[in-house]
Amino acid sequence: MNILVLCTGNSARSILLEMLLDDLGQGRVTAYSAGSKPAGKVHPYALKLLEENDYDTSRLRSKSWDEFAGSDAPEMDIVITVCGSAAEEACPIWPGTPIRAHWGVEDPAAAPEDDWPGAFGTAYRILKKRTESFLAQPIETLDEGEIKALLSRIGRQV
Repeated sequence: MNILVLCTGNSARSILLEMLLDDLGQGRVTAYSAGSKPAGKVHPYALKLLEENDYDTSRLRSKSWDEFAGSDAPEMDIVITVCGSAAEEACPIWPGTPIRAHWGVEDPAAAPEDDWPGAFGTAYRILKKRTESFLAQPIETLDEGEIKALLSRIGRQV
């Protein structure tokens, strides 16, 4: 199951969720992340947090969703947006027919630098809990409607 995580900048939240899905999914899912207006680099505190949690960050980079729109790109089964609604951010819209879900989380990179540890920690905790909830289900045997309902329910977890 291929999952694309979208955010505007692809520097923090989408990167965190990509790593969580890949790691905790243990081959059940393959995660990618991208942005509609990529920052061009992964946020340094996102890298620090992931490295502190023993993730291999060597392959991470901020990338455009255009990489996943071409005919040679992997076909996506699910697209999850992670932009935060309270911040009134514009979420990217993904064309095509994958299952779409919204797992909004406030942007930790928008916090003042002194608040990064708490802001990134909160985003990571929420996304990890949602990832664990998703992967605890028999996703391989669920139909499209069941997956959509599951993703929607999980997207409301805090």
